[in-house]
Amino acid sequence: MSAAPCVAQERTVKSEKHPFNLETVAEGLRNPWAMEKLLDGRFLVTERAGRLRVIQDGKLQSAPVANVPNVFARNQGGLMDVRLHPDYASNGWIYLSYSKPLPGGALTSIIRARLKENALADIETIFEPPAEEATNSSIHFGNRIQFDGKGYMFFSIGERGEMQNAQRLENVKGKVHRLHDDGRVPADNPFAKQAGARASIWSYGNRNVQGLRIQPGTGVLWATEHGPRGGDELNVIRRGANYGWPVITYGIDYGGSKISDISAKAGMEQPVVQWTPSPAVCGMDFYSGDKFRAWKGNLFVTALALQKLIRVTLSDGKVTGQENMLEKSGRIRDVRCFDDGFVYVIYDEPGKIVRLAPAG
Repeated sequence: MSAAPCVAQERTVKSEKHPFNLETVAEGLRNPWAMEKLLDGRFLVTERAGRLRVIQDGKLQSAPVANVPNVFARNQGGLMDVRLHPDYASNGWIYLSYSKPLPGGALTSIIRARLKENALADIETIFEPPAEEATNSSIHFGNRIQFDGKGYMFFSIGERGEMQNAQRLENVKGKVHRLHDDGRVPADNPFAKQAGARASIWSYGNRNVQGLRIQPGTGVLWATEHGPRGGDELNVIRRGANYGWPVITYGIDYGGSKISDISAKAGMEQPVVQWTPSPAVCGMDFYSGDKFRAWKGNLFVTALALQKLIRVTLSDGKVTGQENMLEKSGRIRDVRCFDDGFVYVIYDEPGKIVRLAPAG
């Protein structure tokens, strides 16, 4: 049976196209990072400290899901994304990305498993680089997952605070990767036959991608990328492309020093849009529901530092407008637009999930 969420209305909010009610779905979470909706209406939510939580009938269940791997829960590391396989209804696969602790520090690992009772079962490792790629850095993990519905899985790994990693094809850091959904490397990946390069790489020169979504109807892969101080980016991710970090950037170092003297160079991609000052863009999703018809096809982007939800209008791959919503309401980690037509927003601080519902 479907478990419809119980919600509590907080307030009505005006926006350019639609007024909406802001409704609380769940509270009491600790640094939630991502969420998924199961076929029976329950929600899975990752908490960065390493817990996978279940929301049922509007209630956060007290017992976390069992058998979640141990995580490197320092600073930005921990349990991160959760995604259902496109054929979840028939195969039951749930994918999780996390920072795995090793003697040398931590690295990104992706597993898949099935949910049986309140525990993970049939756990398989889908991606894990060699242990020598582990580092003690606790920043810039990336770790967003996206399926394309054609048997492929894209995912991001940040450069872990070591800028030059992003330009080096011999490591996995500072890249977007592409695998078959069972972890095999596709033979047509751009660097699959290049000696010394990591065969899973799809794009490189990416600082820290934490938003990754396929645009409905086009199949185009979009990404949000954290810049340093200034220069957050929205990009279209193309096969084999170099996105420039740190050779080109619109930002400066956190201490105020220059990272690069240039923001453009031949052979390196320009962002579709760059934000300065940095909102600290994170999660993103496209709206394709029917409850907010004027938002159909729009892209929602979350912002941690500037604490807002950005509604982006697009036409032919270009940004035609932006609206700031839910400003100064808390650090917004992720946004999801499920098939029920609501817009779900994950607050990192305070740890809660709200949804945008039509008003009136």
